[in-house]
Amino acid sequence: MIFENLPTTPRSEELIDKAFSRAARAGRAKQGLEAQQSMLQTAANILSDNLENVVTEWPDFDLVDPFYYELADAVLKTEPSFGGREDEGGVDILRQSLSEVGWASRQVREIKDEYGSKLRRTDPETARKHRKQAFARMADIVEEVEADLRRVGDARDALRTLPDVRPDEPTLVVAGYPNVGKSSFVNAVTRARNEIAAYPFTTKGVGIGHFERDRIRYQIIDTPGLLDRPEEERNDIERQAVSALEHLADAVLFVVDASEACGYPLDAQLELRDAVAARFEGADVPVLTVCNKSDRSTDVEADAYMSVAEGDNVDGVLDTAIEAIGYEPDLPSRGDR
Repeated sequence: MIFENLPTTPRSEELIDKAFSRAARAGRAKQGLEAQQSMLQTAANILSDNLENVVTEWPDFDLVDPFYYELADAVLKTEPSFGGREDEGGVDILRQSLSEVGWASRQVREIKDEYGSKLRRTDPETARKHRKQAFARMADIVEEVEADLRRVGDARDALRTLPDVRPDEPTLVVAGYPNVGKSSFVNAVTRARNEIAAYPFTTKGVGIGHFERDRIRYQIIDTPGLLDRPEEERNDIERQAVSALEHLADAVLFVVDASEACGYPLDAQLELRDAVAARFEGADVPVLTVCNKSDRSTDVEADAYMSVAEGDNVDGVLDTAIEAIGYEPDLPSRGDR
């Protein structure tokens, strides 16, 4: 997952202490003018390199898959350090902070060059005064971006825990009201090897499983808390997460329970189905209606019928979904071999 290995973001005080303590050790190893030059070089390099690494370790959001972009944008809006700026997306705010940290890195290098020139043309005592001035200015620069460093660190902590979803794999999203059998279906077709991961803004785990058919690996996702209730009951962040799923899904399997044993009237289930279909229509994603608990009732028009509890037609439903996905791998032509 693209955010999983992001390094810990240092705080300004921590970074300043690290740079100046190492500079002091470097200075003790030398004498006179050379000691001041070594201290300046060491502190500046540690500060500028660490600040630059904060920026370069992040992926380029212009190149990030739209699913992860939208999901990151939604997640970051839940972070307190990103709050109070409703007119901007979470990713935009993060980009601004990364830009400020990059600016600080460049400023430190400029201070190093400016005072490095001064240190070459003076006596040791004056050089010591110049070096202390340089340290004070560098510390001011780093402290100026403390809020940005904290924001970047908060973003890292939030995003690195996102589920390991693979946008390059053909993906089936399972939707429907609670208790209609979605998780049971996912467990059945993945032989219960699916992982349970959590979105930071949901209270239930997101089921992510995989299965293979004709040597093609498929991804299947159950999203409780997102596609299990009407649109008006979702908050803005949950709506954006659904938008992210539009980029990910190759087909949606909407599960209904015609027996209404799930606790929801069939009319309400079909109304939610129609809303989901309308939502994914713009993304040209097929939405299949599957009637589960067919051993109890089949009193609904559906694309397929099954009973996960009885093991009836589960594979047939999966075949129908795979056909709807219509995934064709890119095979190398003779000229590419």
